Amino acid sequence: MRKLLLCLMPATLLFGGTAEKKRLNASAEVLGEIMAAGDRAIPQDLFAKAHCAIIIPAMKKGGFILAAKYGRGFASCRLPGGKGWTGPVGMRVEGGSVGFQIGGAESDVIMLMMNSKGMERLLSSKFTLGGEATAAAGPVGRDAQAQTDATMRAEILSWSRSRGVFGGIALQGATLRDDAEVDEALYGAGADRRAILAGKKPAPAAAKPLLDKLNKYSAFKGK
Repeated sequence: MRKLLLCLMPATLLFGGTAEKKRLNASAEVLGEIMAAGDRAIPQDLFAKAHCAIIIPAMKKGGFILAAKYGRGFASCRLPGGKGWTGPVGMRVEGGSVGFQIGGAESDVIMLMMNSKGMERLLSSKFTLGGEATAAAGPVGRDAQAQTDATMRAEILSWSRSRGVFGGIALQGATLRDDAEVDEALYGAGADRRAILAGKKPAPAAAKPLLDKLNKYSAFKGK
């Protein structure tokens, strides 16, 4: 019976659409490359304490005088009990800053939600870094000696990689919002983000590479 039901399900619910699958694979590649950088990676002890992770591959930035940021990626949270990760949900990052900036660039962005309050932000339709959510640039290094007051208090820590350079980045003023279009492509119409991030919905097959990387690089450490 289970095999029959799987055969009857639309392919998009099993594997996600082509665009979503490509973005999931890109997110997995970004996380794997950054975490494989040894002493230049996200500190393992911080990752181990994170409640959720957001990965935005190839976030775009460009413009003349008025610079704009835009990207699409995914968020996943710890399963109940801390071991393993939930199916991903779609995330959009939007934001702008005024300044003398010419040309454009793409950056890979990773954000870690460091407490339950940060995790709860993912269930809202949108929130602003530095506004509703306290955010700070994340430290870099295998052992995370940079346990500053700002790092310890922040709900969200963020990092960016652009043109091979990786480090903490303050995304103050950027807005994060849900991406319902992606959620429906992965889970079907009426996708319930709260249920997905609570681990009550199975992850689509297309998410396996990303979840494998999250499990590999973020062994859980209880608080």
